[in-house]
Amino acid sequence: MDSAAPDVSATVEKAVVRDAGGESALSALSAYLEQDMQACNRAIIARMESPVPLIPQLGAHLVAAGGKRLRPLLTLASSRLCGYQSTPENQRHVGLAACVEFIHTATLLHDDVVDESNLRRGLASANAVFGNKASVLVGDFLFARSFQLMTADGSLKVMAILSDASATIAEGEVLQMVTQNDLSTPVDRYLEVIHGKTAALFAAACRVGAVVADRPEAEELALDRFGTNLGMAFQLVDDALDYAADQQVLGKTVGDDMREGKITLPVLAAYEAGSPEDRAFWERVIEKGEQTEADLPHALALIEKTGAIATTIARAQAYAAEAVNALSIFPDSELRRLMTETVQYTVDRAR
Repeated sequence: MDSAAPDVSATVEKAVVRDAGGESALSALSAYLEQDMQACNRAIIARMESPVPLIPQLGAHLVAAGGKRLRPLLTLASSRLCGYQSTPENQRHVGLAACVEFIHTATLLHDDVVDESNLRRGLASANAVFGNKASVLVGDFLFARSFQLMTADGSLKVMAILSDASATIAEGEVLQMVTQNDLSTPVDRYLEVIHGKTAALFAAACRVGAVVADRPEAEELALDRFGTNLGMAFQLVDDALDYAADQQVLGKTVGDDMREGKITLPVLAAYEAGSPEDRAFWERVIEKGEQTEADLPHALALIEKTGAIATTIARAQAYAAEAVNALSIFPDSELRRLMTETVQYTVDRAR
């Protein structure tokens, strides 16, 4: 690696330390899987190296932004829940957890370019620092790395699960673009969007844990349902936070979804419950894209008045309950309890 390139390993360690005091449920699950997570971080560091200096530089920027590494954590947790026994020579769960993280990070890089986002997890987004071209190309690099990791694993079943998820993510993002600025979008279509852009990777991350442990299909499907419902709850809460959170907590600019004309459940619920005057406001700012500085505070007031956040969180709680129920096929254990508590953390982020 070029001598001017950053020390990605040191950056990972700093990010982990910074996140260590985070949400107790997620911290407890991370602590339970500490050795696996450390191995996963080492795999991520190794695969971010490149003789092209810009790649590790941008990679170090992404790692410095922190993040909870929830998706790879789910792969590690699911594999251990299914009784996977690793050896120093056999660390399939670690390689696939790194693979999942690369898929996720690549999509974030591309999303920030499409959305013209300037913040990611409270810091300047990669495209704001390095430019759109670099972000897109390094995103492509990370996708390529993810497929190298799939190939190294050697399982066609694993490759099918993760490659299918990658295609579904792309479809979800395109569908989100198609529904943008359209308040006539049905709630079911919105749910289809968030299934594609978020829940599909959660599901795949969990399901491959059962595959590496060579468990029956019933356990695979249970973990798929767990991941799907957790991912749906996670994205619903994210969409609620865009209209309800402090910017420092949210890690991106509050109101970005409104500025971009994104159709989310808080907006659909507020539009449906609003007066004719309220609806005219939403049609102007969302469908016509005519916005002023005074519009975001008014939008937040309408969201609160109509109970749109409560509506969104109630839907998220229903998905969270389904996620917890999906784990009932597995024997009671400390790890199952920690995974259940992580589901509740997903919903509690909005409180």
